[in-house]
Amino acid sequence: MNETLNTIFTRRSIRSYTGEAIDEETIKLLLKAGMYAPSAGNSQPWNFIVVHSKETMNKVMEIHPYSKMLKDADVLIVVCASQNGKMQKMFFPQDLGACIENILLAANSLGIGSVWLGVYPDDDRVCKLAQIFNTPNGIIPFGLISLGYPAEEKPDPDRFDESRIHKEKWA
Repeated sequence: MNETLNTIFTRRSIRSYTGEAIDEETIKLLLKAGMYAPSAGNSQPWNFIVVHSKETMNKVMEIHPYSKMLKDADVLIVVCASQNGKMQKMFFPQDLGACIENILLAANSLGIGSVWLGVYPDDDRVCKLAQIFNTPNGIIPFGLISLGYPAEEKPDPDRFDESRIHKEKWA
C-alpha cells in the first residue's frame, strides 16, 4: 500500500498524549498542510489560533463537553472561518472540513496524535469560543484540533462497506 493511503487508513482520533512538546516548525508544517486544502473559488477562508497555554485550554474544557483530552495535549489549534465574501459564506463548512482533515492526516503522517473537536454550527460553542479567543466580527471559531504525541494505539478497523455504494442511482 502506498504512503498516502496508509496515512488515510491508519488515522485515528487520539485522545491520550505523552506530554512531549511539538516543535514550532512541525506546527507550522501542519498549518501549511491545512492551507493546501481545496476551497471554493480558491477563497481560502481559514485562519488559525495556535494555543500552548494550559490556562486557555482549561477555559475551553469548561465550555466544550468533549475536550477533556486537552488536559494532556501539547497544542490546541482553533480553526476559524472567515466570512468576508459571498463564496466564503456559502462554502466555508466544506472548505474548513477539508482544511482540518489535511491537518489531521499530516499529523498522523508525522507520528502526532490528533482529534477534531466540533464547534460550528453549535451557536453556544461558537459564541463562547469567540469570547475566549477574542475573534473579530466575521471570524467564526469552526473547529478545534487537539495535538500531542500519542500515548495510546488504536487498531485499524475495516470501515469499507460496499452496501453504501450505489451505481448510477440509489437502488
